[in-house]
Amino acid sequence: MSHHVFRRAGVLAATAAATGLLGAGIASAHVSANVYGDQPAKGGYGTIFFRVPNEDPKLGTVKVEIDVNPEYGIGSLRTKPIPGWTAEVSKSKLAQPLTTSSGTKITEAVSKVVWTAQPGTKIGTNEFQEFEISGGALPSNVDQLQFPAVQTYEGGKVVNWNQPTPPSGEEPEHPAPTVKLAAAESSEHGGHAQTTSAEQSTEAAAGQDDTARWLGGAGLVVGALGLGIGAGAVLRSRRPAGKTEGSK
Repeated sequence: MSHHVFRRAGVLAATAAATGLLGAGIASAHVSANVYGDQPAKGGYGTIFFRVPNEDPKLGTVKVEIDVNPEYGIGSLRTKPIPGWTAEVSKSKLAQPLTTSSGTKITEAVSKVVWTAQPGTKIGTNEFQEFEISGGALPSNVDQLQFPAVQTYEGGKVVNWNQPTPPSGEEPEHPAPTVKLAAAESSEHGGHAQTTSAEQSTEAAAGQDDTARWLGGAGLVVGALGLGIGAGAVLRSRRPAGKTEGSK
């Protein structure tokens, strides 16, 4: 009887745990900013995609807006085509021109990206869509990029994802999509890597040349020895024949 009681308790605990995980997954679903591979570097160019899940059980998502802080100074931005969706990139004139890490002056920068579903297209229930952007130059004076988002459903329902994460790290109810930036890439490091590679290639070539010379010399020695052995064999074969003729 105790065996059945423990087994039943285990089933109930597993069910409760699964329900809790499922509930946590649904509650934590939100518009997020993500990258494939390495994080984009400060002052460089990068690709970011926004994953937009549909959270309404009856209404579909028909519009997604991403705000880009003009002070980031992102002068060029492109969107990846998505069937059934149109994309529009807007720029704003800067009060004070910005100079990128490469020395380029920016007088206007990207301030908003909007994706709108064409008739008959939407992000349906239990679905999500990814919206990708690529561009730069990214700012070199911040550690992360924050992209407040607006998700619009059928019928005009709007959900804002614009709450910053506090220093405590506790996620707010509607967090703003955020992407961390990696340290700026150093051109000196790249030059050093290329120089090192060239030096290694030169050393390898020199080593191969020395090996070839050594093998060539060894071949000559072996060949000379072979000739000497062959000549000695011929002389030995002739000597007995001379003695026989003399005896006759």
